[in-house]
Amino acid sequence: MHISSEVQYQRNRLHRYFSTHQEDHTRSSLRVSQNHMSGRDNSILLEVSNLKTHFPFGGRWIGNQQFIRAVDGINLDIKRGEIVGVVGESGSGKTTLGRSILRLVEPTGGSVWFDGIDVMGLSGKEMRQMRKRMQFIFQDPYKSLSPRMQIGQLIAEPLRLHRIVPEEKVADRVVTLLGKVGLNPYFQHRYPHEMSGGQRQRIAIARTLALEPEFIVADEPVSALDVSVQAQILNLLLELQQSEGITLLIISHDLAVIERIVNRIVVIYSGRVMEIAGAAQLIETPLHPYTQALISAVPSGRPAKRKPRAQVTTEPSRIGKPLKGCPFAPRCAEVQSICWEEMPRLESKNNEHEVACHVRQTS
Repeated sequence: MHISSEVQYQRNRLHRYFSTHQEDHTRSSLRVSQNHMSGRDNSILLEVSNLKTHFPFGGRWIGNQQFIRAVDGINLDIKRGEIVGVVGESGSGKTTLGRSILRLVEPTGGSVWFDGIDVMGLSGKEMRQMRKRMQFIFQDPYKSLSPRMQIGQLIAEPLRLHRIVPEEKVADRVVTLLGKVGLNPYFQHRYPHEMSGGQRQRIAIARTLALEPEFIVADEPVSALDVSVQAQILNLLLELQQSEGITLLIISHDLAVIERIVNRIVVIYSGRVMEIAGAAQLIETPLHPYTQALISAVPSGRPAKRKPRAQVTTEPSRIGKPLKGCPFAPRCAEVQSICWEEMPRLESKNNEHEVACHVRQTS
């Protein structure tokens, strides 16, 4: 009885919290929609504006209600056919950002526009249709594939659910999709546990391609794989992007994994964008101290040419206690007084290289 009342209490609290923010979003969405299409750049497929996803916790028996700000005001534009990498350490908000864009997690506020369509304003039925155009590759393919279904059934499921092809052509389409990801047709009769990690990830990609999406979010697609298999999967994603014209958002904590296939890299920390630049430019001339720390942490095969590690301190626990200024200030070796008082804005330094850092903006 106590458990039931607590569950109901938490449900009501969450409902009140998200209802309030949904009303705020509806008002802002109506204002934006009036002039969004007139000034829109057709080369941009995805526009993310001030996106926020906060998770409430505490209250009643666990102190005052607070919020984990997993995504806290992110702005991002992605062009058609572009491959964008999102990097950051564990807990920085990378996965929540990807899931919020596709509304696998309902955002608290902000807007997401996909090809001129307000994703946040779509109903459940409309969002289901949008799933054909926006897809997600999960980090662990073994957990995202039902162990009770054969590979052929797993790939055929989205084809039947969205009626992509007539029933009599489903089997041929399954074979075609297996071929696209480099697997033989006889794999369709196997179960997920009979396949290797790399093969399971290929199956997950085949399921995603079944709907012929225009935009794919790949969440740590190679983090659980061996180095040799990582290269195979990354090359597969690159080949599919080039042949199908798919726009990709690749999430990773490892700069070394994605730097060779992405066009741009977005560095996020504590739910906020720290730096955005072309892949080569960011690797060669990182501006933000956090980006420098990430790059210096990448293992090098040439110890003699290895650069000194960027110095950062251990982050203090501040769950539910957001800083007034820069979220990286407690760990930054170059911190100044303004960093504690004012949140830095993302500003362009040179040649589309953007950074949110008081120190760099004044230098």
